[in-house]
Amino acid sequence: MKKRIVRITAALCAAALLAGCGGSISSKDGGYYTTEAAAQESYNYDSAAGSVDSGLVPENAAEAATDETAQKIIYNASLSMESTDFDTTREALMTAVEANGAWLESTSLYGTEKDHDRTADYTVRVPVGSYRAFLAAVGDAGSVLNISESAENITSSYIDVQARLSALETQRDRLNALADQAETTADLLEIESQLSDVQYQLENYTRQLRSMDQQVSYSTVDIYLREVATLTPTGVTFGERIADAFGGGWDAFVGFLQGLVIALVYLWPVLLIAVAVVFILRKVWKKRPKKEKLPKPAQTPPPAEYPVKPGDGPKPKY
Repeated sequence: MKKRIVRITAALCAAALLAGCGGSISSKDGGYYTTEAAAQESYNYDSAAGSVDSGLVPENAAEAATDETAQKIIYNASLSMESTDFDTTREALMTAVEANGAWLESTSLYGTEKDHDRTADYTVRVPVGSYRAFLAAVGDAGSVLNISESAENITSSYIDVQARLSALETQRDRLNALADQAETTADLLEIESQLSDVQYQLENYTRQLRSMDQQVSYSTVDIYLREVATLTPTGVTFGERIADAFGGGWDAFVGFLQGLVIALVYLWPVLLIAVAVVFILRKVWKKRPKKEKLPKPAQTPPPAEYPVKPGDGPKPKY
């Protein structure tokens, strides 16, 4: 009996050691990013409409995502674009999402159609096999100002999680065998406690592995779309940019005049009241009696500087 207890205790200790090995990775959202500093590469370049292409994702990326022996790489992209026809560009983007088997993870829209200042933010999950085709379709939808791509290699983390899962499955099988041999309630409760911990870790690592597979299979593309009156010049000569600047200045002046007229139309009641007040004040001012001017006092001749001698004054007339 004592020997059996010793064997069970030793087996439980071994299981605890395996649990410690299997639980060395922890994170709020899976933990596989904490095992290594994943390699990243990013590219930034200007692009005109209709010429967007990936310089990072290989053409066989779809096969590599499902190949167990291939590198596990997460591809992401971020685009900034503008359009003079906001609604048409939005429809083209949604068509590109549907045509390439992608799906919208998040979307937001700001501004109003009346003010022509709308912006939209999209986060799209694209199958890695359709990543290049989706970027080309986005380039056809509007004027792409810039694009940034990144690649994150999580191969070592992926292999590490697979090893943890294998070790935990072996530990679970051993604990199940010990549970069948337990002769006391205390031993059975201890084994079941160990099994509960192992099962929790198994579910956690399985969830991590599933999340990594999804991120490898589906790339994340962030798109920022802005409505503009005139497209920003991309890849043009200095003379063309000067011409565009003149055109943009004239458009801005016309827009200012239009805005001024619209503001005056909005303020017509205030202007009408102001004109009426000025007219009434002018009428009241004209009806006020004018003040009479008082006669100026007679001026006395200044005193002579020298005394007048007798006989020097004016002679009396007879």
